[in-house]
Parts: sequence; C-alpha cells; structure tokens
Amino acid sequence: MLQTPLINFHRESGARLVEFAGWEMPLYYEGLVKEHHYTRQHASVFDVSHMGRIEFRGPDAAALLEKLNTRRIGDMQVGQCRYSHICREDGGILDDVIASRFADHFLVVCNASNREKLLAWFAQHKSGFDVAVEDQTLQTAMVAVQGPEAVETMDRLLPIKLSDLKRYHFKTGEVYGADYYVARSGYTGEDGVEIILPAHLAPTAMHMLLSQSAGLGRPVRPAGLGARDTLRTEAAMPLYGHELSEDWDSISAGQRWCVHFDKDFIGKSALERVEREGPRQVLAGFEVHSRRTPRHRTPILSDGQRVGFVTSGITSPTLGKVIAMGFLPPRLAQVGTRVEMELRTAKAPASVVPLPFYKRPKSQRTS
Repeated sequence: MLQTPLINFHRESGARLVEFAGWEMPLYYEGLVKEHHYTRQHASVFDVSHMGRIEFRGPDAAALLEKLNTRRIGDMQVGQCRYSHICREDGGILDDVIASRFADHFLVVCNASNREKLLAWFAQHKSGFDVAVEDQTLQTAMVAVQGPEAVETMDRLLPIKLSDLKRYHFKTGEVYGADYYVARSGYTGEDGVEIILPAHLAPTAMHMLLSQSAGLGRPVRPAGLGARDTLRTEAAMPLYGHELSEDWDSISAGQRWCVHFDKDFIGKSALERVEREGPRQVLAGFEVHSRRTPRHRTPILSDGQRVGFVTSGITSPTLGKVIAMGFLPPRLAQVGTRVEMELRTAKAPASVVPLPFYKRPKSQRTS
C-alpha cells in the first residue's frame, strides 16, 4: 500500500487510517460530522497527495492534451487551470482531470485510482507527438485548504498574494529553494486552495500551517476523506467510480459543459451521437424521505419497476436530511418526480430535486 509524505502526521494526529485506491489515507481525525461542519464554517486541510500529478513537457504538449481532453487546452493562458474529461473512443469516461498551464509545461491532476490507467493511455497515444510525460506523484505532496476562511488565512501565511487569484487559476512561489504551486480550486463546494509542493517539505509545511493559523486566531484543522465525500456530495461534485465511469459518457453524467465540440478529441463522435439522440439516462438529485441512506448502486424504482440506480448517498450534515445522486431516464428526471429507493428489506420514497444540494452564500463567492 502506498503512503503519502504526511503519513506520520496522520498517525501522530490519531487519524483513523483506511485503504483508498491503493493508498493508506485518513478517513477522519476527530469525527466526520465535526470535520464537515468545521470546513463549512472555517477552514480545514485535506491531504490529497494520493491524486496523480503528471507533467507534459515538449513542443507538442498542448496538441497531445487537446487530443486527449474533451475541453479546449490550447487556448489556456499561463496560470490557468481547466477541469476536463478524458474519454475512450466510445465516450466512456476514463477520468476527470484538472489541467494547468505553466510557461514551459502542463500539469494534469488525476484521480488516484486511475493514475496507472492514464499513464498507459498517454503512452499509447503520444506516438507522433514530441512530448515527455513525467509522473511526479511520488516526488510531490498535495493538500487542499478549504472553507470560507481558507483564502484569507493562506493569504496571510504565504509570501504570495492569493486574494486576487481567480477561481481555477494558480500562482507559483519558492520556499527553501523549491517551487510550490497554489491553485484556487477544491472539491468541497467551498472557497479554498490546492497546494503542490516537494514531498520532503510536506510534513514541515503541515505543522507550520496548523501552528501559524492557530497563532492568527483562525486555526486550520485537519479533515479526512469522510468529510471530503460528504462535502462534495452536498455540492453535487462528481466522484469517479460513482457519478463518472467508463460505462457512460460526459453528457449523461451532467457534464455537457466540459465538452467542446469545436475541436477534435478522442471520443468526440460518440459524444456527438449522444448529443444528437439524447442520453438514455441522466444524473439527477434526490431527497430521500427516510432515515436510511441509500448506497452506491441502490436500485431506483418507479411504479415498482427498476428504472435507475444511486451513485452516491449520504445523510447531509449541513442540510439534516438524506440526499442522493443517481441515474434515471430523462422523462423521470424532472424536479418533483416521485420514485422509490430499494433499501434491502424496505422501499424509501424519494423526490427529484435540483442540483447542487448546497451552494455557499453569495457573499463568499468569487469570480
């Protein structure tokens, strides 16, 4: 099992460690619900070093990434990040990624479970392109500081200004002779930043973050994968293997906005067909009228017939109700439609509701 550069920090902090995508990761420290609420109200730091970090260098880097990604890459500006999908020829989603453009290379951040698969996919398709693909995952660490206090706190702790940084843009800096990267992005529905730095500096940086933020009177606290999942579900952010899969396409998954048909990419013809004919099933949100939580692949019923399945379900700490996402035929995915969730020995009524379930207050939103 792989371990992040912060494994000793997690152990010293009393984290409940679990296996996730081949990595030993913290599920929680003080408790999932407590960490969830603290992130919504203040700021938490998540170790996300398990995610893949892959560099593309060379004169054809932009061209190769243009071919691989559903979104345009070549028109990105230096300092810009862009969320995208990488698809098979049949439109099945290999992964969702974030590409960042530097002056001399691109960085692609991918899901931990898909890193090896993507490296093989990149090697398969880079023939004819003058590109070097370098996996930097084990040489670096990555953390996410998320919450309404995150940016202001980090603005006071880091030597680079973050308050003027737009969403999905990044800046770089240098500490102890090593480069680091800070992007205004995240996976919680809150404002915040994601930071990449050399692996050997991560433990020191984590201790400094916790102690110095506490010294400011606005302590950043560690949070684990459990709270990260409930936070992202409330914000209706897709998780690979749940809302995204090789078994269906970007449009069915509610991600039409990240498909640019005005350029060529692998899977374009298949997605054009879905666009033309319409998806057979679409992603929808549900409020479940039960205390029981539907899990991944729970059957969804209409008039006693199975019509879809749940992709994610939680008891929402913020909303105080059971919520879920799942796939339904388009005719049943209209807000207000009543369905049932088949929960082992019982059936729970549910209603289709708008996504996302949670949006942070307008006063906290940035451009």
